[in-house]
Amino acid sequence: MTSASSLVLASIPSPDRGVWEVDLGFISFPLRAYALCIIAGIVVAIWWGEKRFVARGGAAGTVLDVAVFAVPFGLVGGRLYHVATDYHRYFGEGKNPLDALKIWEGGLGIWGAIALGAVGAWIGCKRRGVPLPAFADAIAPGIVVAQAIGRLGNYFNQELYGAPTDLPWGLELYRRVNEFGVEDPLNGVAVDHTLINGSPVHPTFLYELLWNVAVALVIVWADRRFRLGHGRVFALYVAGYTLGRTWIELMRTDEATLVFGVRVNVWTSILLFLGAVAYFVIARKRGPREDLAALREAHADGTAVTDGERATDGERAADEDGERADREDEPNGEEASATADKRD
Repeated sequence: MTSASSLVLASIPSPDRGVWEVDLGFISFPLRAYALCIIAGIVVAIWWGEKRFVARGGAAGTVLDVAVFAVPFGLVGGRLYHVATDYHRYFGEGKNPLDALKIWEGGLGIWGAIALGAVGAWIGCKRRGVPLPAFADAIAPGIVVAQAIGRLGNYFNQELYGAPTDLPWGLELYRRVNEFGVEDPLNGVAVDHTLINGSPVHPTFLYELLWNVAVALVIVWADRRFRLGHGRVFALYVAGYTLGRTWIELMRTDEATLVFGVRVNVWTSILLFLGAVAYFVIARKRGPREDLAALREAHADGTAVTDGERATDGERAADEDGERADREDEPNGEEASATADKRD
């Protein structure tokens, strides 16, 4: 008879591979889990960002139009940041600099993606007459959820893990070999499921995935509760994400560039956390949330909206939300509650 204790998962198994060879007869190609996760994350970020942007008064289709510029810029920026901070993997004796171009093998630095992606977003926003901070506020929750989805790609690649552990959620890492029997961690298959690197290990990719989902929930709640604007939702996302990334990064044992004995991404996270908190506080002085509907009309008419008009529109919207919230507290406030939920 099988005991109840034997049914409890003692550790988390890794996938036996992260790449599948697809042969359609007329063409064959590798299908990579990492790439699929990145693509899925981008789709979710655009879809959710579009819903939030329209709910805030923006024109439908704007997020997709801006994404045409932001996404490729972000991918390039993410790769540049990774190569710059992990240069030892691509440059030096015995290294092939051309490997830096192999983005399909993994390696995207989120802060490079955000920095250069923001340049692309600025170009797209300028073309559509949308303030970049307002656009950033709309897409912030989608971005952090996209990061969570992207971490699943690290699971398939057996990367971004921590030290050995005997906790029940420890991650098993397997030796993978290619068709010639040569060890190939990225493209190989775990034939005999031989454990490596002292596994089970801390699944730090999973810790970050869960943290990112929690950050998304917090910033959506804060945005609804306080009607944040002028880039403050995005600043809250940066602060929340970097807070978690700092302690998770310290748990990782994979090779990384060190600055004063500490992983470079830890320093980056600390600096960005401080900057995000400062911006969140300072931007409060800019007044109520932007009225994207008024800005859209002004852009269509070719006229400018003054700060005073923008503040008046924001205050009017805040008053309307206050009245709506009062109705939600009444016994028959179901319709008002549904309207409020639909906004985000």
